[in-house]
Amino acid sequence: MTLSDTRMPATGPRRAILVLHGPNLNLLGTREPHIYGTMTLADIDAALSAEGQRLGLEIRSQQSNHEGALIDALHAAREWAGGVIINAGGFTHTSVALRDAVAACGLPVVEVHLSNTEAREDFRHRSLLAPVCRGTIRGFGWRSYWLGLHALAPTLAPLT
Repeated sequence: MTLSDTRMPATGPRRAILVLHGPNLNLLGTREPHIYGTMTLADIDAALSAEGQRLGLEIRSQQSNHEGALIDALHAAREWAGGVIINAGGFTHTSVALRDAVAACGLPVVEVHLSNTEAREDFRHRSLLAPVCRGTIRGFGWRSYWLGLHALAPTLAPLT
């Protein structure tokens, strides 16, 4: 087998991104719209999928209110993804286990938040995930995800 035979296709592991949504994000659009906006999670996923397609990326989105399911998704992404965008919701500030899974997955991870967590309650000022992520984007509403996608895309393996 030659080196060119091992190159991954555009939708293969190196050109795919896991978008991982944490607890309570399934309520977007109705949950505190003055903080989180009026776009639903389905709206955000559709916008990311369309932008990913434009960038030649496969986007796979998953949401769970359960810490273990988020950890399992990160473990599974090691087999197919080139990177991860994560909004861990409240687990951002509390979950050592999720932090360890982000570190262990071996993929570039961008942490995103809809609101500016620094402008909110004191307990939201510290992210356990940020030290093991490539970067953090917060405070731009649903566009935080869009910005995260554009920040992550150049880190993926080129198609050539």
